Amino acid sequence: MSKIVLLPGDGIGPEITEAAVRVLGKLGDFQTEDHLIGGAAIDATGEPLPQATIDACRASDAVLLAAVGGPKWDTTDPDAPRPEQGLLGIRKELGLFANVRPVRPVPALYDSSPLRRDRIQGTDLIVIRELTGGIYFGDRGRNGDSAYDTCVYSVAEIERIARVAFKTARAKVISVDKANVLESSRLWREVVMRVHSEEFPTIALEHMLVDNAAMQLVNAPRHFDTILTENMFGDILSDEAAMLTGSIGMLPSASLGEDGPGLFEPVHGSAPDIAGTGKANPLAMLGSVAMMLRHGFSLESEAAALESAIDRALEEGLRTPDLGGEATTEDAVQAVLSNL
Repeated sequence: MSKIVLLPGDGIGPEITEAAVRVLGKLGDFQTEDHLIGGAAIDATGEPLPQATIDACRASDAVLLAAVGGPKWDTTDPDAPRPEQGLLGIRKELGLFANVRPVRPVPALYDSSPLRRDRIQGTDLIVIRELTGGIYFGDRGRNGDSAYDTCVYSVAEIERIARVAFKTARAKVISVDKANVLESSRLWREVVMRVHSEEFPTIALEHMLVDNAAMQLVNAPRHFDTILTENMFGDILSDEAAMLTGSIGMLPSASLGEDGPGLFEPVHGSAPDIAGTGKANPLAMLGSVAMMLRHGFSLESEAAALESAIDRALEEGLRTPDLGGEATTEDAVQAVLSNL
């Protein structure tokens, strides 16, 4: 029996995790167990990523994470534990270097997007973000009245994420960097060009500076097929792309390594302002379950069935508050289950 570690985390995390477990029960026979991460782990153990959680995740077949963080744990003390350290830590511990975020506005929600229907219609892109390098993991510190964060990338790190992007792409990879300013971006571009020419010459490759990419995601989102980019740029651009769908509450993601379990999570945060109110949109979490079925267990038909059930629920009028409606978390779960 496949073993899934559940990391409910904080805020609305436990509510959307419960929704995921109910839907999973209709799709197969899975063994699940809960473990602590983020603020909940800090409250219970004093650290955002306890060793017991790391050990359980390593022994699992897949990890499903809901959300971490909230005002309760916000601090400017550099030595204080922060919930987000749990998320960064588990990615590092499991060797998850590739974050995969599909962005496909559902036709039923075209009018929920802040962009005009004619601008987003037909958009179907995927962001491949490098997860374990760059400025988030470089040397950092304070020196008197200044602070520094260092962006570092190796050739090997760029090669392996580039291969994921080229293997994912249907026709074209757009590699996003800031090669006109940053030395790390110049190395990024050189390595991506070499991997392309030596290993994937039949896939088109285009380079785009990150500021232009940010503009074109709004101006011409249909232009993008697969976006390849480093950690911080990918963090920002994937959240921008999320709004093409009308709500960040709609986007799933997968974090994958070369072997071992993958981690699957919605893109949105813990939304502590609505925790416990029954208003959380579980659809990104359910979409993450579909990605887990596909990438973690090679259950393509089950993944497609769940994605289709989500689409049909929306076509039938399901709208949670973030989508301008009044449907509760329970309403959303029932609507998806009824379409499975």
